Amino acid sequence: MPIAPAQLDQRLAQGLAPVYLLVGNEPLQLGEAAAAVRAAARQHGFSEREVLETGPEFAWSSLAGALGALSLFAERRMIELRIAATKAGSKTDAVGREGSEAIRRYVEQPSKDVLLLILAPGLDWKALKAKWVQAVERVGLVVQVREPQGRQLDQWLAGRLRGAGFVPSAEAVSLLAERVEGNLLAADQEIAKLALALEPGPLDAEGLLAAVADSARYGVFDLADAALAGDRARVVRVLEVLRAEGTAEPLVLWALAREVRKLAALAFARAKRQPLGPLLKAHQVWDARRPVVMAALERLSLAHLWALLACCAEADLTIKGRAKGEPWPLLGAIAEGLAAPAHARILAGERVKHC
Repeated sequence: MPIAPAQLDQRLAQGLAPVYLLVGNEPLQLGEAAAAVRAAARQHGFSEREVLETGPEFAWSSLAGALGALSLFAERRMIELRIAATKAGSKTDAVGREGSEAIRRYVEQPSKDVLLLILAPGLDWKALKAKWVQAVERVGLVVQVREPQGRQLDQWLAGRLRGAGFVPSAEAVSLLAERVEGNLLAADQEIAKLALALEPGPLDAEGLLAAVADSARYGVFDLADAALAGDRARVVRVLEVLRAEGTAEPLVLWALAREVRKLAALAFARAKRQPLGPLLKAHQVWDARRPVVMAALERLSLAHLWALLACCAEADLTIKGRAKGEPWPLLGAIAEGLAAPAHARILAGERVKHC
């Protein structure tokens, strides 16, 4: 049975297996698991490393050659096999019959002087039942990484924050979870910046927000926050900085569209006299953030928000080159529309034309 990345360190401390298979498309955990295996291998004298990458022209006989070759420089070697992911919808197996046989032949009689590390980020759960995977599992270790969600993401973030020396509150963890949207690479970067900006110790939501606000560079979240708060002057200032720094246009649109969709869903539910509590929870609107969200909901009508959604769709087409125009003026229109005062709601139709 595959193990989780959190169990890998303990298993490595118990001794090295001859073969490791790492699967899953979450890059941070996959990279850290691979680094842990490499570090343990070096400690056990596997000082030479050879990397093989599969592809359309890859010959599986080269794997057998690498596994059986004698090293001129080291007594123990690590062979790292990186299996390329197949295209979405493809019926072609990334390993295939030839690759499956090559791996199975080796794991039946592995060498004590060779460690085989297989990285297969594109391998899905169905492929884990393949015979070659089962053969690997009999003599080695299979590590499956998954994107944590919900409570698991909160637990992962809390653990990383504690590892950085913080004692985070539940609200701080929820805030960080909302800001990174499940992107663990972004979460890791945010925590690294917090470690540079703050002293170790207790960390609440206010302290986290203050640390982000003290950053010398604006981010897309600063733009979304300013727009949601109705701070039009700050919206203009942040937009100018983001554009000057060459911030990716799709990222700016994503941050703005997320807030527009959230508010539109809440406005629609309120128009239908539906309770907002479950929807606020579903969109991870934590307690400290609810006042600004509800204030924006009072300020912007459903028609105005639908108009902004149309603007987002137009901006998306423009960014992708499927519509004429420049993306940044459209992004500015969305941000300013989100920051618009209450009396601007009657201009929703004009804003669509402007977009």
